[in-house]
Amino acid sequence: MADLIVRGGNKLSGTLTPAGNKNSALPALCATLLTDDDVILRNFPDLTDVNKLVELLISMGSKIEWDKEEKVIKINNSSVDKNFGKENFPLGMRGAILLLGPLIARAGYIEVTQEIGGCTLGIRELDPHLEVLENLGAKIATNGSLKIDTRGGLKGGFLWQDYMSVTTTENFVMAAVYAKGVSTMVNAASEPHVQDLCNLLVKMGAEIEGIGTSKLTVKGGGKLHGADFTISSDHHEITTLLALGAMTGGEIKVEESEPQHFPLIVKTFKKFNVEIAYEGDTAVVRENQKLEILQPYTKNMLQKLEAAPWPYFPADLLPLMVALAVKSEGSIMFWNKLYEGGFFWIPELIKFGAHVVMCDPHRIIVYGNKPLREATVDAPNIIRATVALLMVALTIEGESVIRNSDSIKRAHPNFIENLNALGADLEWVE
Repeated sequence: MADLIVRGGNKLSGTLTPAGNKNSALPALCATLLTDDDVILRNFPDLTDVNKLVELLISMGSKIEWDKEEKVIKINNSSVDKNFGKENFPLGMRGAILLLGPLIARAGYIEVTQEIGGCTLGIRELDPHLEVLENLGAKIATNGSLKIDTRGGLKGGFLWQDYMSVTTTENFVMAAVYAKGVSTMVNAASEPHVQDLCNLLVKMGAEIEGIGTSKLTVKGGGKLHGADFTISSDHHEITTLLALGAMTGGEIKVEESEPQHFPLIVKTFKKFNVEIAYEGDTAVVRENQKLEILQPYTKNMLQKLEAAPWPYFPADLLPLMVALAVKSEGSIMFWNKLYEGGFFWIPELIKFGAHVVMCDPHRIIVYGNKPLREATVDAPNIIRATVALLMVALTIEGESVIRNSDSIKRAHPNFIENLNALGADLEWVE
């Protein structure tokens, strides 16, 4: 595990191009299993989670050429063992759950002998994924181990999800394109990375209606072919860079910033009196903005920021706004409606001197613009929470240490180097 040394107090300024979205790259890799033709993915991020999945696919027989400098990967799965299901399902990595849909469509049978658990944010359920496959005709047995059998073929089905689950929606779409007939999911997730996966599948020959909405309809049964597809920029990284410019008083320009996904995020920045401008597809936060939490017109109400599935404000971006709130004058309530463990990292933030009250596992109140001090903190196993601790440390004069910060490498390639190019003073220590 690596620690991150943060020598804070510098103004960050400059222009950067964000990385490709990790949450798009993982399902896109899995989707390549749905064809034996070449699939080329551009703007492909070099990340630890992605590398693990690439290694897994190679071990299964995939032929992969990856030009990391050009951010282009070419995958051919024509040699992947069709009888993969005779081996145990690979659960030694996060994201393996995304293999369920394409592998069951390809192999016809898989067996899971290990438990699928969760992470610091909370338990990740397997049940919704099984419900999807069952609705598409899979036979499921749970005597001792989990066996999923689709050798009789997949057929179109209808599913109304209990809640908007990104990975469940992605597995649904990847399995449904193989199912004969029409499949429909109501209460589907619609995040930018879900849209990326659907758009990739369309390029591969799938027929999908409702992309970007909460109702997806898939006309399946057709043969998919190869495609050349560009992964969208990571909206998490774009938001982080814009917030850092505001927090440190610098001017940061973010190229290829996916403005079509940002109206609500830009509106949320305005709650902190931060204006985001656009020059084409380049997002700009101007220097020396006064950070102030704007109070609602209804004076007896506290300003609040609620996070829920897209197109609500994304829960994964909430920690970044918590960091921004720590530097802003005023008070604001944050409400994470998704994860029961989404705020368990707050005691580490308090070590910097932040004034935060935990109301319950889902809600906190931040009282901003209090005196901060350098500190040594322990990073949680949550990517954005670790980034939020880094963001606050970057605003504090002196040297802070964020221990066990490796989770940053799971989502942001060259992130530390890019921040140093903007004027930060950061150093990894093994």
